[in-house]
Amino acid sequence: MISVSQALDHLFAKTHPLDTEDVPLTQALGRTLRAPVFATRAQPPFAASAMDGYAVADVVAGDVLPVIGEAAAGHGFRSIVTKGQAVRIFTGAPVPEGANRVIIQEDVTRIGDTITVNSVEQGRNIRPAGNDFPAGHRLDAPCVLGPNDIALIAAMNAPCVSVTRKPVVAILSTGDELTLPGDTPGPDQITASNTYGLHALLSTLGADARLLPIARDTRASLRAAFDLTQGADLIVTIGGASVGDHDLVADVTQELGMQRAFYKVAMRPGKPLMAGQMGDALMIGLPGNPVSAMVCGHVFVAPVIRAMLGQGAAAAPRLRAVLAQDIAENGPREHYMRASLRADGLRLHDRQDSALLSVLGASNALAIRPVGDPARKAGDLLDYLPI
Repeated sequence: MISVSQALDHLFAKTHPLDTEDVPLTQALGRTLRAPVFATRAQPPFAASAMDGYAVADVVAGDVLPVIGEAAAGHGFRSIVTKGQAVRIFTGAPVPEGANRVIIQEDVTRIGDTITVNSVEQGRNIRPAGNDFPAGHRLDAPCVLGPNDIALIAAMNAPCVSVTRKPVVAILSTGDELTLPGDTPGPDQITASNTYGLHALLSTLGADARLLPIARDTRASLRAAFDLTQGADLIVTIGGASVGDHDLVADVTQELGMQRAFYKVAMRPGKPLMAGQMGDALMIGLPGNPVSAMVCGHVFVAPVIRAMLGQGAAAAPRLRAVLAQDIAENGPREHYMRASLRADGLRLHDRQDSALLSVLGASNALAIRPVGDPARKAGDLLDYLPI
């Protein structure tokens, strides 16, 4: 067996950022920016009014000024404002040349086309040109684009962005015991669940996750299923990678030319993990137990997807929290324990069986126990992965 960190090193050695594609901003949410974006103009591109009021030059309280025109958003006043004049102006409108202040409308009295200035605020109520950002402002890559980023890019006058293409991931469940959700299982069958959880996880990360038909426990069925993985960047199999008489994935993949990188990792749950190269695709063979598959999805598959997207080759980011309870010492394998992070700290669930999806569903963290970790007391700090 190898360690979790060694397994990740093997996976990253076979992973590289995928090529890029240009997409419009309406399709950029959640995508990984791969080339920096530069603003083609300043924002705002002109001095703009911050309030509704009157653009004036060098006024004092008590001045009486004629209103010589109007400036609205998208429709500026093209003449010069001189001392003793006022232009009606609205928020966002360009401040006319010559004006150095906007008097808010509440601070004047208007009768016809004349205003009387009642008071003068300390602020000028003008947003300078480039107050938000100058021309040439840069949004660096890589980064995962959120709504705020997309709003910024639009303001920078960029209609599209260069992003990593989505990794195509073929997800293949194996086993005679599996049926699809909604089907009527036979007396010895169970409903496939890991497939759908992994599909959701990988889709959330930005992959093009594709569910393949369930492969049965025959070489012919497995071979037919692997034929459907053509064009995938990553093949994720679930089940069939152990050493039982009906666990055929390792044999069939080797027959198909897979170059194995490792088999078995010193972790709980998820020990019977396998990985290798199948043609142009990386393959990760996950255990069949539902929790094991999902834990390995967070620990191994998610970092691989991020690396393919150009976000860097790094383990899933760990956080640290205070333990809310005493816990016993850990054994010889790194243990990822289902836990809930609450107001009083990190609380590990009593039942840690790798088949209990209800416990995983009630968890928002995987508490990480290093190999040989000693007993811990409530109040100690412990690393965890948010899930």
